Amino acid sequence: TKTAMGGRLIRKWLSQPLLDVNGIRQRQDGIAWFNDSATRRMRTMKLLDQIGDIERIINRVAAGLAIPRELVALQKGLMALPELKELLTDNGFPLVDIVDGFKNCDEMVTLLKAAICDEPTGAVGDGNVINQGFNAQLDDVRSKSKNSKQYLAKMEQTEREHTGIKSLKVGYNRIFGYYIEVTTSNLAQVPDEYIRKQTLVNGERFFTPELKEFESEILNAQARIVELETSVYKQVCAQVASYIERVLFSAAALAQVDVLVAMAEAAVRFGYCRPDISDNDVIDIKDGRHPVVERYLEGERFVPNDTHLSNLDCQLVILTGPNMAGKSTYLRQVAMIVLLAQIGSYVPADSAKIGIVDRIFTRIGAQEDLSAGQSTFMVEMVETATILNNATPKSLLILDEIGRGTSTYDGLSLAHAIAEYIHNHPKLGAKTIFATHYHELVELAGYLPRVKNFNVAVSEDEGRVVFLRRIVPGGTDKSYGIHVAQLAGLPMQVLNRAGEVLDDLEASRTQADGHTKKAHRKTKYQLEQLALFGNGSPVLDEIEAIDISSMTPLQALNKLYELQQLAKDK
Repeated sequence: TKTAMGGRLIRKWLSQPLLDVNGIRQRQDGIAWFNDSATRRMRTMKLLDQIGDIERIINRVAAGLAIPRELVALQKGLMALPELKELLTDNGFPLVDIVDGFKNCDEMVTLLKAAICDEPTGAVGDGNVINQGFNAQLDDVRSKSKNSKQYLAKMEQTEREHTGIKSLKVGYNRIFGYYIEVTTSNLAQVPDEYIRKQTLVNGERFFTPELKEFESEILNAQARIVELETSVYKQVCAQVASYIERVLFSAAALAQVDVLVAMAEAAVRFGYCRPDISDNDVIDIKDGRHPVVERYLEGERFVPNDTHLSNLDCQLVILTGPNMAGKSTYLRQVAMIVLLAQIGSYVPADSAKIGIVDRIFTRIGAQEDLSAGQSTFMVEMVETATILNNATPKSLLILDEIGRGTSTYDGLSLAHAIAEYIHNHPKLGAKTIFATHYHELVELAGYLPRVKNFNVAVSEDEGRVVFLRRIVPGGTDKSYGIHVAQLAGLPMQVLNRAGEVLDDLEASRTQADGHTKKAHRKTKYQLEQLALFGNGSPVLDEIEAIDISSMTPLQALNKLYELQQLAKDK
């Protein structure tokens, strides 16, 4: 935006998106009007550049806090409004209510132009705030003060002739006031009516009754100027404050124009499209982009992605894929496109159909609240609870790695249950994108009809992994965490060891599931994982014989110690 008012308004729009389709479309019409003509956009932005924060200034005037420079800024800003209103009116700006918001402030502009100097000093009373000719009484006192230099020069010439002292000077300083200065060599010629005021190294300073009287008049004049200028300034401010309603209406209209033309400029510059807004329950985005990330990529083209969410057939998307592949960017991208659409903006996509959502809930990132004694996982669960308790079928849920703050099985269990709850609860059923590393969640699509699996595509070529950033149908069972660690610069010894452990864990898991053992990947070392308990183990027999429900905590601890000893002996 070009103005502070526009900046405040766009922040307000972003924090309070619209739920009314017609209201959104009206804003889109305003953007389209600016998009139709580059000349309109340029002229409008040029006029906006001339306008200060008139909303803030008029409020400061009403509170009695405005300084002179702010009144000049108010005057210049209001002078640009008639031309801006004419530009909108003559070219058929579709939002008539905005045009009508520009009120006539010509009388106030005339007042400010007549009263306040174009370049006033910082404070009232310095003598250069109120224009010459605005107040007759102030002009008269200023005239006396201004002519003081001429009076002193004339007095100096008169005293030189009277005393015959050619080097005599009449001067002034803030400490001693006005004085007549005579050098030591001429002290013998000083008249009797001169009264000594100050002794110097090379002379003396004197005053006369006439000079003392003049000093009193001048000092009183300065004080009178301050008094009069302050009084006149307050009167002007009071008159300006009476126009506050007109100025605030104009400022509100101005802010809307500023935001709309800024959105239009962004749409043209970055290739945004006008989304089709409706009350249905479908979000369909073609080649959507992240509005911030795409602008700051260096040497790389942003990869756009489609999004389809519908309460009927694709309510819950399970998104899997490796770290660093772009899942979090995609999640934020979808949320931002929907948010931009509902403030009336064009969106970064080739096309978009946006069904109105009542709320956007996000659970992204890891954070803790130490001041409240909450761990990362606790914060995650509190936020998730808020989402589940407040979301509706019209909401959009963006969930990233739910359950990662606790143990694997706890996290998987919670993520699984949360996904089922979102899908099955009759009062929820919100459109959801659920990014996860729990690949087991892809199985939900097998028995929940509105769950669809998507993953971030990866290309593997001779051990090299390339993240394609494309969201494609289907699930995946690979995270490529070791490859990401390699990109981060971990030592090769750590990476090799991690590869060995991963191979063994995958093999053990496959065997436990009753599947054919996976072929080990080639690594620098081969590991051999032995079972902790063999067949017919007395430890297992002992465990099976325990009646846990009848044991006290102390007995359970003792039994655990015994089992540990048995395992060691074995």
